[in-house]
Amino acid sequence: MLNGLDIEGNSPLHRIPVRGKLIVLFAAAIVLFLLSDLRLLVPALGLSAGLYLSTGIGFVEAVRRTRFVLFTVLLVAAANTVFQSPHEGAVVFCRLSALVLLAAAVTATTGISAFMDEITRLITPLERFGFVRAADVSLAVGLVIRFVPEIFARYGEISAAHRARGLPVRPLTLLVPLIILTLKDADTIAMAIDARGFRRH
Repeated sequence: MLNGLDIEGNSPLHRIPVRGKLIVLFAAAIVLFLLSDLRLLVPALGLSAGLYLSTGIGFVEAVRRTRFVLFTVLLVAAANTVFQSPHEGAVVFCRLSALVLLAAAVTATTGISAFMDEITRLITPLERFGFVRAADVSLAVGLVIRFVPEIFARYGEISAAHRARGLPVRPLTLLVPLIILTLKDADTIAMAIDARGFRRH
């Protein structure tokens, strides 16, 4: 399997503690969804993009990591443009794109183990009331983050296989084999987790 999404570096975002980054991301999400003025949302999008690139990830890699999510954001914005107004479509695009880039910046500067440890600490108070199991939640988050690059790699492999066979590469035709392979990997990992007793029963 591939390495995680975090990259080594010494940027200001790398030096911020994990909890601080999560708090900033949560607060930014609230602020972005309260704003509807493009005079504020457009600079916010530019700031998010600049922050993401400041991690040292490089433009090509930054685009590669976020292109699928940003394409989905573009589709949502287009739907809002058609069914509501061009202004609403632009607002949705700037708002969601800024949030995606901020989340990508946090993910690029934070290791999976650090994410899991911090989430465990934050959720542990809820565990005392029986609402959740902190270790299970942190493990689930860690696996989701860990699977993202693997899913991208699977998509590239399936696309390459289609091209080698002279078949047209369409997202819908790639979706079914991608889902099947992902579910197989998930099932294998779940059995490994249960075999090692990582989850409590």
